[in-house]
Amino acid sequence: MTDTHTGSCNCGAVRFRTAGILRGIVYCHCSQCRKQSGHFFAATSVEASRLEIDGEDAITWYAGSPQALRGFCRICGAALFWRQEGGDTVSILAGAFDKPTGLDGLMHIFAADKGDYYAIDDGLPVHAQWWPDEPGAADEPAQG
Repeated sequence: MTDTHTGSCNCGAVRFRTAGILRGIVYCHCSQCRKQSGHFFAATSVEASRLEIDGEDAITWYAGSPQALRGFCRICGAALFWRQEGGDTVSILAGAFDKPTGLDGLMHIFAADKGDYYAIDDGLPVHAQWWPDEPGAADEPAQG
């Protein structure tokens, strides 16, 4: 049996459907995620080939850095997607999914950059930067 999940932006101009199991929720506390959302991002991810989007013409892709793109609805402004340039997965903001999602928290990343007005105290693994917390880790993407 294939798991499917659906979701949309706030106005409904962009709708999406995923096929297969989704990654657990990663909470990103980097300054760009905080500034785009007003708090931190909570996102899952899926292989791009398992994501169908209706209303792609309503998505604006913003280059938050040379390596990363952020997709949002150009009509209502809802933040929806994050993808690494040349990557084969797309992160999808958890709040954009229709309920129930069945998703669970996985970890916190870029915790060293978190806002000073909240605590991370849910017991999930906390990484100061990207995971793993190794300086100069080869799989560490630029914030964006």
